[in-house]
Amino acid sequence: MSGTPIRGRAAGTGGGTRGRRGPGILALLLGALLLLVTACGGSGGSGAGSGTGAGGKGGSGTVEDTAASEAVVTVAPADGATSVETSGALKISAAKGKLTSVKVADAQGAEVEGTLSADATTWTPERHLAASTKYAVHALAEDSKGRQSAKDTTFTTLVPKNTFIGQYTPENGSTVGVGMPVSINFTRGITDPAAVEKAITVKAEPSVPIEGHWFGNDRLDFRPEKYWAAGTKVTVELNLDGVEGRPGVYGKQAKTFSFTIGRSQVSTVDASTHRMVVVRDGKTLKDIPISAGAPATTTYNGQMVISEKLRVTRMNGDTVGFGGEYDIKDVPHAMRLSTSGTFVHGNYWGGSGIFGTTNTSHGCVGLRDVRGGYDGNTPAGWFFDQSIIGDVVVVKNSKDKTIAPDNGLNGWNMDWSEWIK
Repeated sequence: MSGTPIRGRAAGTGGGTRGRRGPGILALLLGALLLLVTACGGSGGSGAGSGTGAGGKGGSGTVEDTAASEAVVTVAPADGATSVETSGALKISAAKGKLTSVKVADAQGAEVEGTLSADATTWTPERHLAASTKYAVHALAEDSKGRQSAKDTTFTTLVPKNTFIGQYTPENGSTVGVGMPVSINFTRGITDPAAVEKAITVKAEPSVPIEGHWFGNDRLDFRPEKYWAAGTKVTVELNLDGVEGRPGVYGKQAKTFSFTIGRSQVSTVDASTHRMVVVRDGKTLKDIPISAGAPATTTYNGQMVISEKLRVTRMNGDTVGFGGEYDIKDVPHAMRLSTSGTFVHGNYWGGSGIFGTTNTSHGCVGLRDVRGGYDGNTPAGWFFDQSIIGDVVVVKNSKDKTIAPDNGLNGWNMDWSEWIK
């Protein structure tokens, strides 16, 4: 009977022992939790006051403005539009804000250059767009609080039914004389010359002012005020793709070509003395006896540019309004000076005594030569070999008028003040 109280005491003793440990463990746990809370957000440390949170009162943090931007970007044409006009249709603007970035590019990444208005509310392209092309627009604007708004759209320009190109001279990569203009003949008559001319860029290195002049509605020539300087490099960009040259007719050409100006050679024909003096880079190379146009068929006066070289060619009076007066099938060493048929060429059929004494031709400048043009030592052969496309031949003291500026590549016969009008 005595075991029961012992067990009871033992139980009481054990329960008392556990009772004393329990509060100690709990105190430790509470202390650790308090330490953790104090470390994270307690007072008195370097982080004091931060426990109020980002939006709490009295905190040092800033409040982020998550409201939508008031700026509104508008793009015309509408997203997904097709058959869009290449000029005048693209306009990008911002309301209640200012444009900060505008990018318009085709599928290959080529960007369209544009101009931002002074108040940064509108953007317009600097030139026409290409035809049959898909463009992507990415525009950003900012409101007065610096909040951004974006707009992304795409559109596709029209597919033209009628097109034109420009056929140009001189050839890409060629070396030409100091008188060579850039001459472009269009396959369709142009009724908006300003738009077409704006799409063509002519640059020279070293730089010199270059201006264009229209002859009729299908030819545009460019030149500097005076002959090109020897060694000049000229680059021409034809950005005609998408230009509306006349109602419903669009350019389809995007082409860049360049050429180099060689040495300076200017030859002067004096029809009264029957001589031609060849000057290269300021030095006289040769004084050659010639035979110019006869009294009834005089040679034009003026500055003429060699536009074509033919070692042997046929000359028929029927093609230039002289009926059947002549038909020579093998004219040697011929170099064209005008569209109407003026050449400087070899002459084997005239007596050797005419050169330097008498004018006998139908308007051309003749030099002594041999049939077949095989001899480079004749005056005609020598001059042919020494000349390049773009060299200048000046005729003076002929009893004829000055050649028209558009008769060949002869715009030098127009005063600069008239040229730039």
